[in-house]
Amino acid sequence: MPLVVVGISVLILLFLMTKLRLNGFAALLLVAVGVALVRGIPLEKISDVLSEGIAGQIGDTMLTIGLGAMVGRVMGDSGAAQRIATRLLDLCGPRWVQVAMVLTAMLIGVTMFYEVAFVIIVPVAFTLVRVTRSNLLWVGLPMSIALSTMHSFLPPHPGPTAVAATFHASVGLTLFYGLFIAVPVGALIALTWPRLPFVRRLDPSVPQGLVSERVFEDEEMPGLGWSLSVALLPVVLIAGAAVTDLATSGSSPWLHFVAFIGSAPIALLLTLLVAIWALGPRIGRSLAEVGTSCREAAQAMAMILLVIGAGGAFKNVLVEGGISDYIKDTTEHWSISPIILAWLIAAILRVALGSATVAVVTASGVALPLLAGSGIHPEVMVLAVSSGSIAFSHVNDPGFWMFKEYFNLSVLDAIKARTTYTTVLAILGLGGVLVLEQVLDALKVT
Repeated sequence: MPLVVVGISVLILLFLMTKLRLNGFAALLLVAVGVALVRGIPLEKISDVLSEGIAGQIGDTMLTIGLGAMVGRVMGDSGAAQRIATRLLDLCGPRWVQVAMVLTAMLIGVTMFYEVAFVIIVPVAFTLVRVTRSNLLWVGLPMSIALSTMHSFLPPHPGPTAVAATFHASVGLTLFYGLFIAVPVGALIALTWPRLPFVRRLDPSVPQGLVSERVFEDEEMPGLGWSLSVALLPVVLIAGAAVTDLATSGSSPWLHFVAFIGSAPIALLLTLLVAIWALGPRIGRSLAEVGTSCREAAQAMAMILLVIGAGGAFKNVLVEGGISDYIKDTTEHWSISPIILAWLIAAILRVALGSATVAVVTASGVALPLLAGSGIHPEVMVLAVSSGSIAFSHVNDPGFWMFKEYFNLSVLDAIKARTTYTTVLAILGLGGVLVLEQVLDALKVT
């Protein structure tokens, strides 16, 4: 049975990494090869399947994560990250630092991919941890939860946007309705999870090489205006492109230009160029010093990128091995509520494959025939599928490995922190979707 293969492969992976202490990159590739053999992928094609999975994952994330890490390290080494962190502390105080991180993550995460927003905000989180001497997860986990919620629930993120197209739903209404679920649910989990006993027992250190260890005096740091300008420039570019795409139609050179500078890699590249000057020669730091910051950031990211790429290879083996087709064929004749069915299929696919994008696309294809004549609002179905795709992030999800490496956790500790919060987010999201459909029906009747 295909799902048994998935379960056994996950257990073997956990054994290799926790008991034998095998490197995550090697362990993921080894298990991926084993699954490929069991699922009948021809020997001559296994290397291509692995390469395609790594290329697909790294192609999507290397530029974003690499450039984001360089921007973050330049901000850290110049004192800009400390300036922003200090200002947040002045405004909110140490007691409200989590609220500040949640608000920041939600505002940035509405339009920015999880990975992009993560690498932009995490230097500030690392600096806050150092300045306040707080637990890393106490500050960083609320940020990650808020970003996960925004990325998974709301357009213009790729999963919800793709499902909206399948269901012919309004992207604008999906975003509007989704905010009523994502904001309260995301904030509730973000502020609750770091306080749970099994999370509070975790006390990871900030990974070396991703943040400056220096504590700056006030006169050594750049001004708040320039610090915020560098941090917010990619947000403005990416959000501006997303809003322009939603608000306009047609084709023109101007729209193509906006889309170009608003793509995540280009926006981060432009930000890096601005950071090199604004946080380098402009404040008396030599280009050689800035270059050293970029080089050290790239070195620190090398293993993280390898592990994320191997996670993509594992995911691709599961897809090519027919796991998604098996789940689709098994569930399409289940006689339950279309909303619950759509959520359940997305959750099962997420568990089996790790890819939220594959989960939402496949689940929407299965649930589409059920939508016709059901009277369910298509925007509600989009949110049902999207919330299901958040569930059970674990070792076959490349995002899991990014979370693990940045927060310097063991595999089991990452499961305790991330797998649990993503699952609860998905369940509460389903509850919110069911309530939303009842409210919309009541409003329609009245």
